[in-house]
Parts: sequence; C-alpha cells; structure tokens
Amino acid sequence: MSVAKTSEIISSSTVSVEDAVKKGLERAGKTIKGISGVWVKDTKATVENGQVGEWRVTMVITFVLND
Repeated sequence: MSVAKTSEIISSSTVSVEDAVKKGLERAGKTIKGISGVWVKDTKATVENGQVGEWRVTMVITFVLND
C-alpha cells in the first residue's frame, strides 16, 4: 500500500506558464522525492506597462511517502 502527501508551491517565470511549472517542479524535486503528479491550481500574471511581466502558478505537488 502506498501513502501520498501533497504540498502547495508557487513558482514564477517571465517566459511562460509552462516554464513556471517546469521551474517549480525542478526546484521541488531538489527536496521532495517521489513526485508523482502536479495540479496547476491557479494561474496569475503581473502586468507592467500593459504587458505580461511575469507568469505565476500555484501548484499542488503529489508525492509518495517512503516506507
């Protein structure tokens, strides 16, 4: 039997939403082992001079606990 846990993180990127997700997963993977899924719960953007300045995503990361 496996037991999983979730952790909510926020990540950002000036490039794209996809890049923000990739950066968040990459960083989370440095300290969380066994990541099995991610749910992009929310997407936001900052606006600077009428343009998107930064994409921000709130993600819920699911990982399996070690026995």
